Amino acid sequence: MNTLIQSVEESYTYTSNNEPDEKSRRVFAQFVEVLNSGAVRAAEKRGSTWSVNQWVKKGVLLGFRIGTLEDYSINSEFRFFDKSTYPLKPLTREDKVRIVPGGSSIRNGCYVAPYVTCMPPMYINVGAYVDEGSMIDSHALVGSCAQIGKRVHLSAGSQIGGVLEPIGSMPVIIEDDVLIGGNCGIYEGAIVREKAVIGAGVILTGATQVFDLVKETVYRKTEEKPLEIPEGAVVVPGTRPVNTGMGKEQGIHLYTPVIVKYRDSKTEKSVQIEDILR
Repeated sequence: MNTLIQSVEESYTYTSNNEPDEKSRRVFAQFVEVLNSGAVRAAEKRGSTWSVNQWVKKGVLLGFRIGTLEDYSINSEFRFFDKSTYPLKPLTREDKVRIVPGGSSIRNGCYVAPYVTCMPPMYINVGAYVDEGSMIDSHALVGSCAQIGKRVHLSAGSQIGGVLEPIGSMPVIIEDDVLIGGNCGIYEGAIVREKAVIGAGVILTGATQVFDLVKETVYRKTEEKPLEIPEGAVVVPGTRPVNTGMGKEQGIHLYTPVIVKYRDSKTEKSVQIEDILR
């Protein structure tokens, strides 16, 4: 693996100032093979801490640099044009991924584990990692380099943001057994820890403050660490008043996510995953 890392780094540097050469194309072909297999990923958990594998992001960006625009149209009325390096992922029945018909796409250069269910239409972008038993529901997006754990349910309309640039930026991380409710948006490197429940309509960004009513604390992104939602937290949309100026005079409230409780037996019952659906 060290040899591949060095080759990706060298090709990334070379192509930043030169036209792609045959060596860079061979390196990318090798890189995308291990990316598809899940042997490497854009971010990894070491202990309790997630860290970015910058060389993997460089490898993904290398694919954009060396790719040419190709015609992937099905026919004259169903037209598609994309980089030659990122066609659709070459899945077969042996991969044990269930893709229900109806307009879903999985881009090459991502890992989708066995027993993942994809409901139409949904999209998984390059560099993403989706672990076993997860469900990507209708109109859901898994952005570039986003990391999705085991048995995660991304409900209809949920958006998991991707981060390719800056290279050192943390992608969005959704750990094991998390439920993301309908029409949620998780962006800008937020980390949702195991078994958290993100209620329908919750938006998490780098600027979001999350108020924990149970532990009486506030979670926010800092220069040293991303926004993190604690393990087992149940987050719902809330508001807080504007206390100054015109906002106070007019009774304006701003949106804010609120942790109202932590996962309990009642929560477990309401979010239980049905294995039969997988």
